[in-house]
Amino acid sequence: MTYKMRIVATALASMSIAYPALADDKTIVIGFATAESGFMEAYDKPAQEAALIRIDEINAAGGLLGKQIKVVKADTKSDRAEGAKAGLSVLDQGADLVVVSCDYDFGSPAALAAEDAGRISFFLCAESVKAGIQGVGPHSFSASVLAAVQGATMAEWAFKEKGAKDFYRLLDTWTAYNKGICDGFDWMMPKLEAQGAKLVGEDTFKNEDASIAAQITRIKSLPKEPDAIMLCTMMPGAVSAIKQLRAAGINSMILNGSGVDGSYWLSAVPDLTNFYVPVQGSIYGDDPNPAVLKFNATYKQKTGADPSSQYVFPGYVMVDVWAKAVERAGTTDADAVVAELEKMKNEPTLFGPRTFTPELHHQNQTRYLIVETKAGKPGVVGNWTISEPVPMEALLK
Repeated sequence: MTYKMRIVATALASMSIAYPALADDKTIVIGFATAESGFMEAYDKPAQEAALIRIDEINAAGGLLGKQIKVVKADTKSDRAEGAKAGLSVLDQGADLVVVSCDYDFGSPAALAAEDAGRISFFLCAESVKAGIQGVGPHSFSASVLAAVQGATMAEWAFKEKGAKDFYRLLDTWTAYNKGICDGFDWMMPKLEAQGAKLVGEDTFKNEDASIAAQITRIKSLPKEPDAIMLCTMMPGAVSAIKQLRAAGINSMILNGSGVDGSYWLSAVPDLTNFYVPVQGSIYGDDPNPAVLKFNATYKQKTGADPSSQYVFPGYVMVDVWAKAVERAGTTDADAVVAELEKMKNEPTLFGPRTFTPELHHQNQTRYLIVETKAGKPGVVGNWTISEPVPMEALLK
């Protein structure tokens, strides 16, 4: 029995839950087994709020299949074992769709519970290939874009648009998401090396490391400072790593994934410059799509705050594509809805097209906006779509 299976089995044994309960004939139930406390709340809550906006829009327009969407919730507490219990809880409340946390490692226990019950699960914004068929099963999807696409995008963009030639790879080994960023970078680098780029070094650290002094020493011992550092990390450890790199006098471009989008942490690294991330939509008032600006205003009106990062947007996309598939299937039956989702090819959404196939319930290519932080202020400086989709062998590395 795998670790994941043991989590679900333990939760089942510890809870007197009979599932799935049937929703009444007038409602369709979406269950959120997400973090309402703990560090994952910072990722889950914004995307969940966006999902609730789309649900309100659908209900106001007459509902889904003529029924109102009902929302039920359970707190994972940013804990894997609690995640399994939360998944079982929303299933017991009749969830037709189980929405799980933004990260594969923390969302998979609830998603596995949904898979076992024959229900569709959607990761709010997980970006590991395992957040779907490969790590959960055929009824599982993610609303975001693969981490590997982020790493590949940033490498190709930096080379093509910024003239970066010498790259250094610095991996935080904490999560599947971090590894995915570097997997995409690793897939892209040989293509760039054939055009004159060079990987001049690589190293690892752990998210909880208080110091990366040894890694910085190795970077500074290079014959010259690299043009770009591919930093594959996420919060909370990202702030410390970025701060230490700059404090050491390393001024290279720092490329990162979408996991560090947002201005909420920038006060910890005053006047940060030459820092770049890919985003699905901009929260900084400069998105080139007027519909995104309108959504941002609606989000602020509904929640009282501006979106905190691009991870707001996948929550809206998730409800949108699932609801379209339900309407086309004429039912919430999981297999029928999966079949409709897998027919989607460049399906229009507010935050870019979405494609799902029987082999991949995720996005392996997309157009990203590129956000630069300069003197502590982030803003869109361009956009990039990688030259070809990231292949399955690279995603499964």
